[in-house]
Amino acid sequence: MARFDRLTVLNTVLADGMVPLFFHSDPQTAIRTAGALHAGGSRVLEFTNRGDFAIDVFSALVRHAAQHTPEQIIGVGSVEDAATAALFIAHGANFVVGPNFNAEVARLCNRRKIAYIPGCGSVTEIAEAEEWGVEIVKVFPGNAVGGPDFIKAVLGPRPWSRLMPTGGVKAEEADLRAWFDAGVACVGLGGDLVRKSLIDAGDYDTLAASTRAALTTIRTLRGEAK
Repeated sequence: MARFDRLTVLNTVLADGMVPLFFHSDPQTAIRTAGALHAGGSRVLEFTNRGDFAIDVFSALVRHAAQHTPEQIIGVGSVEDAATAALFIAHGANFVVGPNFNAEVARLCNRRKIAYIPGCGSVTEIAEAEEWGVEIVKVFPGNAVGGPDFIKAVLGPRPWSRLMPTGGVKAEEADLRAWFDAGVACVGLGGDLVRKSLIDAGDYDTLAASTRAALTTIRTLRGEAK
């Protein structure tokens, strides 16, 4: 069962401006990775459903966070159907992210008051997702559907849309500047932030520092830096 209500999740995602995402098959490695992201200041984390027994790793991660980092909001990604969404929600997912929009997943999440962030690659898909109550739309794959120019073009006639590009987004300042200048509400950061080389080396201090730097850059770009 989710420990955070939908409004808290959505407002935290928008406030941070960044959702780190990763998958790892080893529970202890996943726990350490989540700990490094938390140490770097990220309050939100998407664990992607991309491997065998992912639910077991996710369950261990959620249980550990509830005891040691209770303010950390953990959701599940790469969810394409309602059955999978229900499984992860039953194991504590606070939000559900998908590579595509699925009406049955939207219905389930609405019934349970769980934030749903589906992937969309066209204005029509974005509009449909919003008609189903989606507050933040994941633009996916962000770099392939048109990058920052696509975001700017969509927001021209639809300034109310909250868009979160994921896929090809980099943690470096120049890339983040291009996205936020285009008007994104937040970004999804995967392999460019949670780098495989860092995880393989157990270099969680660098991961924490990179997370902190990305969050600071986003605050600066938004004019929020103190």
